[in-house]
Amino acid sequence: MQNVLVKIGVNALALWTAALVVSGIRLGEGAGEPWSTRLLTILLVAMVFGLVNAVVKPIATVLSFPAIVLTLGLFTFIVNAFMLQITEWVSGAVGLDFTIDDFFWDAVMAALVITLVSMVLNFVMPDGD
Repeated sequence: MQNVLVKIGVNALALWTAALVVSGIRLGEGAGEPWSTRLLTILLVAMVFGLVNAVVKPIATVLSFPAIVLTLGLFTFIVNAFMLQITEWVSGAVGLDFTIDDFFWDAVMAALVITLVSMVLNFVMPDGD
């Protein structure tokens, strides 16, 4: 259970950092909302992002394997951007405030930021395995 909470926390921090760095990503920015509501939105979107990565990403990675090999792994950022788009779609369906303006620039740049932040946080905070 602790591993799941750590992973949700890492995802939440990575998504929040991407929303701060990439101008086309908005996460929990409702006008006049208190910090507690924004924090809850960020955590719930992180949970949705974790579920999408657990369920859809393995399928998308297998289907895009030739492109990943051809680009020496760089196509992985496109797959991650696609996971962000699916997260945006699911989050919108359940009423969470998470939007991406443009797929290619905003989602791909956010995927790059999320990957870097997650790598650093996972290196600093080992998962106990």
